[in-house]
Amino acid sequence: MRKKLYIETLGCAMNVRDSEHIVAELRERESYELTESLEEADLIIINTCSVREKPVAKLFSEIGVFQKKRKEGARIGVTGCTASHLGEEIIKRAPAVDFVLGARNVSKISSVVNRRHAVEIATDHDETLYDFSEYRSNPYKALINISIGCDKRCTFCIVPVTRGEELSIPSEIIVAEVRRAVASGAKEVTLLGQNVNNYGRRFSSGVSGAKNFTELLREVSKVEGLYRIRFTSPHPLHMDDEFLEEFAKNPKIAPQIHVPLQSGSSRILKRMKRGYSKEWFLDRCEKIRKMVPGVSISTDIIVGFPGESEEDFEETMDVLERVRFDQLFSFKYSPRPHTAAAQYEEQVDSQTASARLSRLQARHREIQEELMKSRAGAVEEVYFEELRSGGKAAGRTADGKLVLVEGSEELLGTLRDVEIERATLTTLLGRIV
Repeated sequence: MRKKLYIETLGCAMNVRDSEHIVAELRERESYELTESLEEADLIIINTCSVREKPVAKLFSEIGVFQKKRKEGARIGVTGCTASHLGEEIIKRAPAVDFVLGARNVSKISSVVNRRHAVEIATDHDETLYDFSEYRSNPYKALINISIGCDKRCTFCIVPVTRGEELSIPSEIIVAEVRRAVASGAKEVTLLGQNVNNYGRRFSSGVSGAKNFTELLREVSKVEGLYRIRFTSPHPLHMDDEFLEEFAKNPKIAPQIHVPLQSGSSRILKRMKRGYSKEWFLDRCEKIRKMVPGVSISTDIIVGFPGESEEDFEETMDVLERVRFDQLFSFKYSPRPHTAAAQYEEQVDSQTASARLSRLQARHREIQEELMKSRAGAVEEVYFEELRSGGKAAGRTADGKLVLVEGSEELLGTLRDVEIERATLTTLLGRIV
């Protein structure tokens, strides 16, 4: 009888992929199968995020909940970025935790799962050549890592501490994984990395791959049966003309791009050590809009970074107005351990930061509503990838908009034309035509 695994994933798409790797390894090597029931699980894993303070606080409250609800003998493991930077402290604060596995050590899951209070958090561990077992939570789309770690030193970000230096995965391994995903039913892949368009900067000793991200995109697009390529996240600093030209002309690359702004103030961007200015960011977005009509541009913004003045914030609002992002991920600045910005003076008070965030989000909602309503009456090609409650099938347009139609399993994995009948702030609703 197979043991039951319950896994909760917090954070980014890379964490989602790490969770898939954990599931695959435990299925293949330790005879676990997934369950959605916490109470019946023999093993409970929390795959954590540490980019902001709130997910870290949530970790310890979740451990308490899981400890109360778990069945007798069930084990609890903590993995991911918070595991990397807290390590043994997690077990000291929560002795119910049986093991801790850092974000750079996913391949070691089988070696720690049965070791009481095992801690594996080395950030110099190299998994770029590791042959993970196969598992995907959705067979119709695939998340595929192209690099691990991060070489940037943004003053607000803890990721280089939790995931180590950047290493690219050889392109032949990536392309082979894409082929396997397509053979299993996926028509769409999303390439993942902390800075995907910095691909090729460094490989493991003695190996190589595509020279850069643009070349990798060309290689991946040659896979037969692959219909759409997405990727996240590129860094504005590395959006050179060669990359943008490939993004524009390659028919398999979806017209959707995430361009993390963080701040619209060149002064604050310098304090963040982002490596680009407001003018560079606007130039890149303007070029993308000209080269790819109808492109969807999303972004990340941090409000209330140390030293941010009202004038700095107005610069951010100016970028919002000029680019008119389709999607916005915005947060108040959260001091993180092991980062330079946590030591900066001129910390912005919480009330001021909250007011700025509310204003930013309110204006973006207005822009988003305008953009979504403009889609009504259009016919969109939609790739259907999952079922939703109420007899709905869900899919995505080429530029990444969520679409719901009446439908069932026969739509999954297919591309259909959909007439958009109405729009909400986040979703397009339509009918198959």
